[in-house]
Amino acid sequence: MLFSSILWALTPTLKLYAGRSSKLRNLIAHKNYIVQIQVKDGSLGRWYRFDEGRLTSGPGIHDEPDVIVRFKSTSVGVKVLINMGSGMFHFAYPLLRPFLNRMEVINQAKNFAFEIIGDDELTLHFTDTLNALLTHHWHQGTPVSCGETRYVNQTNGGPVFVYVKDGKIVRITPLEFDDSDAKPWSIEARGKRFTPPRRSTLCPHGLASKSLVYSKKRLLYPMKRVDFDPNGERNPQNRGKSGYERISWDEALDIAANEIKRIRRQHGHGAILSSHSSHHTWGNIGYYLSSNIRFLNSIGYTKMVLNPDSWEGWFWGASHHYGYTMRMGTAEPYGQVEDCLKEAEMIVFWASDPESTCGSYAAFEGTVRRQWAKQLGIELVHIDPYKNETAAWLGGKWIPIIPGTGPAMAHAIAHVWITENLYDTFYVENRTTGFEEYRAYILGEEDGIPKTPEWQEAETGVKAHVVRTLARKWGTRKTYLAPGGKGTGFGGANRASTGAQWARCMVCLMAMQGLGRPGVNFGNLTAGTPVDMQFYFPGYADGGISGDMEGTADPVQNYQRMPHLISMNTSTQKIPRLRIPEALIDGKTEGYPTDPKSLEGQFSRFAYPAPGHSKIRMMYKYGGSHFGTTMESNRLVEAYQTEGLEFVLNQSIWNEGEAKFADLIFPACTNFERTDIGEWASSGGYGHHNFNQLNHRVIA
Repeated sequence: MLFSSILWALTPTLKLYAGRSSKLRNLIAHKNYIVQIQVKDGSLGRWYRFDEGRLTSGPGIHDEPDVIVRFKSTSVGVKVLINMGSGMFHFAYPLLRPFLNRMEVINQAKNFAFEIIGDDELTLHFTDTLNALLTHHWHQGTPVSCGETRYVNQTNGGPVFVYVKDGKIVRITPLEFDDSDAKPWSIEARGKRFTPPRRSTLCPHGLASKSLVYSKKRLLYPMKRVDFDPNGERNPQNRGKSGYERISWDEALDIAANEIKRIRRQHGHGAILSSHSSHHTWGNIGYYLSSNIRFLNSIGYTKMVLNPDSWEGWFWGASHHYGYTMRMGTAEPYGQVEDCLKEAEMIVFWASDPESTCGSYAAFEGTVRRQWAKQLGIELVHIDPYKNETAAWLGGKWIPIIPGTGPAMAHAIAHVWITENLYDTFYVENRTTGFEEYRAYILGEEDGIPKTPEWQEAETGVKAHVVRTLARKWGTRKTYLAPGGKGTGFGGANRASTGAQWARCMVCLMAMQGLGRPGVNFGNLTAGTPVDMQFYFPGYADGGISGDMEGTADPVQNYQRMPHLISMNTSTQKIPRLRIPEALIDGKTEGYPTDPKSLEGQFSRFAYPAPGHSKIRMMYKYGGSHFGTTMESNRLVEAYQTEGLEFVLNQSIWNEGEAKFADLIFPACTNFERTDIGEWASSGGYGHHNFNQLNHRVIA
């Protein structure tokens, strides 16, 4: 009885709200088709006819439906339809909303207790129409003066207010918080009370978002290379040289779908390579680890293995000294801001320019905190080849050093500490292992070369007396070491040819000084704020809607939290990002995985081609360009022009970089042109609690 009542009520409900909502009215008028909703045995059901905007229905089973929604039983049908807000229960939706359970719908689908049969486009249209019953009354944006509407958006440069008039962005500004937002935190240190301002900050590239949206280089429609014929001559040698012609979406989608099916059929497992940027536009749906991975998992693909960009030296080097791989080998940030302001006497910025690099998506949130440190009289030292923006602004002692020679200087500092007993002997004896071997190397007992300040001078260009003075001051003061832009690792000298050694040296120096004692830690006040960490919101590395069990943190973070359908890549073939040219030109390469789950995973060498897999015949490029981050980038040009790469599809926002080497180009939207949600600076996964760089947690 209840199931029949819900089915009957669906028609008048749709008609009622279509009269109030142009969105719902347009959906109903958009397609002509017949939907059958029924129980599996056919004993009960109702059909619905969408015809030129008119909706009619009748009891029973229709002879020729276009879409069939079939439930195992009436009880399953009631559960699913109620939790989709359908039928007569929509009238009581405001009261029912706290009890609606989307997990129930997902679980019934996982158990195959209901199914939807029919043309994909029509089935999607019908489910969109049902969902519109719940969303048609939603209104986005806040009306402001001059006919403008203000929206909120999350960019990878920080959250923004977006002011729109007549469908065009007028301006973009950082957020200003009001009394309805959460109260800020405060810290008392050395007789002063510090509270961050009631607004967000924004990276310069975030402020430039309007220019990016309306750039002359925007791709606005599908394009095909003029001398590429999927049914004839493909002319791969002309990639990067030929022009393009505009084509329709129907033609573009047909070419892409036919090529994917052909390549899988002719060449088999792993013939399609996914290539993408390291980072992407923001959002838990639009980010490349979300919907893109879900699509790729559905077709099976060769995975491009990213070098742990931004973490290189920390991941490959420092993690072996820490003995763990969370945060890719960088330091834990908890409590650092309060501890530094209360206890630290000196901060050493080593290859660290947070006023330029903005931490990890954190904009200028740490700027005010570094101002506080200066107010408190904390001594500041900057070791960098350049007098960078942070050094120029904050002042203090600048020690210029030849690029890539940081390990030698670190060894010399350790030599002073060992010979003058300026290190924490209790900590070293009770909290570390391997010090005797390290000591023997530093003192020259292993190779006959003591690593003195005089020894390092020729390599680093830093005078011996400067290094000795720094070592003595550091060894007698509670000191924060800030390696890299984030201050806890990440960026900086870890990207140089000696980056792994430099990162390892940073860990060894802090271990000698008693890492974790009051006032002794990693950090430059970019990370470690006392924001509320006792509620969870998924970050981009948690996989969004991908359901991916291997390449995201979804199985760790979301499996028990979020209703989603699992997906997986059936291909195990991998290619390192920086060795794509070798794979395509030479037909073979090898690499090591970026595996944040375990130290030992770093040593699991893999080879291309993998046993039982095809060589790469198609590349699906999803945003970004590797030309700026690939050594000898002409290798990549040559790789694109190889005969064996039969098809290249590029999905991009702008006509630049690798887009000009594609056979087929799909235009992509920015984060300002789609509905999405994400938390500021929250990477999730391998960057656990990354948002504690911020003065305020912001979800937009």
